[in-house]
Amino acid sequence: MTEAPKKETNDPLLQPFAIGKLRLKNRIMSTSHAAGLGDNELPGERYQRYHEEKAKGGLALTMFGGSTNIAPDSPSVFNQLRVDSDEIIPFLQEFSDRIHRYGTALMIQITHLGRRGEATAGNWLPTIAPSSVRETLHRSIPREMDRNDIDRVVKAYGEAAKRCKEGGLDGLETVAGGHLIGQFFSRDTNHRTDEFGGSIQNRARFALMVYEEMRRQVGDDFLMGIRLSLNEGDAALTFEEALEIASILRDEGAVNFFNCNMGRMDTELALAEYNMPGMTRHLAPFVDQVGLFKKEIGLPVFHAARITDVANARRAVKEGLLDMVAMTRAHIADPQIVAKIERGDEDRIRPCIGMSHCMHKKIHCVHNPATGRETALPQVVEKSDQPGKKVIIVGGGPAGLEAARVAAERGHQVTLYEAAAKLGGQLLIAAKASWRNDLISLVDWRISELEHLGVDVRLNHFVEPSDLENSDVDVILIATGGVPRTLPFEGSEFCLSTWDLLNGDVQPASRILVYDGTGRHEAASTTDHLSRQGAEVLYASIDPNVGGELGYAERPIYRKRFYQQGVVTLPDVKLSSVQKNGNLLTVELVNDLSGQITSHSVDQVVVEVGTVPNDELFKELKSRSSNRGITNIEDLLASRPQSLATGQQGPQLHLLGDAVSSRSLHAAILDAYRIAVAL
Repeated sequence: MTEAPKKETNDPLLQPFAIGKLRLKNRIMSTSHAAGLGDNELPGERYQRYHEEKAKGGLALTMFGGSTNIAPDSPSVFNQLRVDSDEIIPFLQEFSDRIHRYGTALMIQITHLGRRGEATAGNWLPTIAPSSVRETLHRSIPREMDRNDIDRVVKAYGEAAKRCKEGGLDGLETVAGGHLIGQFFSRDTNHRTDEFGGSIQNRARFALMVYEEMRRQVGDDFLMGIRLSLNEGDAALTFEEALEIASILRDEGAVNFFNCNMGRMDTELALAEYNMPGMTRHLAPFVDQVGLFKKEIGLPVFHAARITDVANARRAVKEGLLDMVAMTRAHIADPQIVAKIERGDEDRIRPCIGMSHCMHKKIHCVHNPATGRETALPQVVEKSDQPGKKVIIVGGGPAGLEAARVAAERGHQVTLYEAAAKLGGQLLIAAKASWRNDLISLVDWRISELEHLGVDVRLNHFVEPSDLENSDVDVILIATGGVPRTLPFEGSEFCLSTWDLLNGDVQPASRILVYDGTGRHEAASTTDHLSRQGAEVLYASIDPNVGGELGYAERPIYRKRFYQQGVVTLPDVKLSSVQKNGNLLTVELVNDLSGQITSHSVDQVVVEVGTVPNDELFKELKSRSSNRGITNIEDLLASRPQSLATGQQGPQLHLLGDAVSSRSLHAAILDAYRIAVAL
């Protein structure tokens, strides 16, 4: 497909860039990541559609296949793709054709995991590495590679590269940091005394052999790069050593570009704070250091790490710190970034807040329900064939806001009622807790969208059933959320909720026990918030660890902060009773494994066990609705209008989010999107 000519622009992000014979139409890209959408470890329809939406949105280059495996003893431990057989070639050809229609380039990341694999996954082969050094995160104790292993893996890289070229891709990269090539680079994982260990030149030898073989298989015109960590720490790989290795690869003609990141990836904390930083890090934390590397190396440089906003992306390119700015997670939140920049709608870009939900529940964005569901849900909401329905939404939390936004995009007349003075619901509470302040962006963006779309928002309005008796209402969506759940134990009346403390309704005392009965953010973030205010906090949980329901990018953040702030953790316990003794409360906890009972004397007890639905209005309206409040699940999942008929008059009625049951933020927004996009 021939692209329409673009208007002249001075925007640094919209300038073309060439690497060899490949011309990239702008400076915005998405880097490789394990999307978890593969079909039998191959990039089928779901996988391709996910990347196609980014191409439709206008970015210049999308890279896919994070950690695509090139050999049988590199197992798919996080649902990766495989490029170790010719079976993948037709998939790559179809994928390339699909993406190239939009003038977008397509590249893949290939790798051998080395010690990062698992001996009890895939083919159950022993993991291999330069030296037998165990990885903390994936826990394998690798076998030290001999020369046969080295030659075998080098050959596998070459054959994989040939398949990529035959698949019509524009190029590939290998991944170094943490993976096999990087394990040879690092002094921490390479203790060899032969020609592959010791000096920088020796530690780079394996990588040079890999690239020499790939060049032999694909020729000089096929683009190849490397994802290189620029600083893994003094005991592993320093910035100066990484620069020296990069210079060797450049001088030998091995690579056409460098895709730079920072830190290690062999622990959860390393991933969360450096390699793939989330909202605990400020925006674009490593851009300036990557800029120093680019200044020295003289080859094209890509970089991704929490570059989620256009301002920082533009600055990185304008100041020459990067050649291609990778807004990877930002495109998970909004694949239309480039298109919105081009048409002057930067303020309408859905923000990535760095919550790392996409890393835990791959590849779903916490507040873009269409991502990863492109075969079922549209990324761009189109006007309805029958616009103009009168839609009433009750509740201005995340589900209500999303329902109002999508219904308005469909061309309907939307009125949103909220009982409080501000929109946001539980997010207003969650955003008050320490490092999660950026959650408010999810509210602010939707408020801005509702203003743009002309939604009638009515605050301080507690809706009664009589308010909704107007006969011309077509659809009523109830998104009234939930209220804190309580447990039936002795002394529950003496306990507080996390809402009480975060809202400031109750001032924190000196010594507090927080009981976590869900393993979600609420109790952990409240504990963090209270301890940072100076309280002595005991964190008790039914789970064996902090945040049992959270992902690997969130759990270590809480654990680190708890250690730093002196929080005492009490795992594997159930709250049995609370008794009042003078000005103090005595809490009895029962160990869920041993049955042992312990007592703790504190000033306050905070209990978090989720919410109960605030669904009284819904129950009163059910009998007056055309569908009796029933949501047809088959229609919901197929994104088609609700077909359930009861023969009754009245509006269609549906219940959304926590007003249905206590779930996650993403679940609430997904509820709203599924219903509203089919109206």
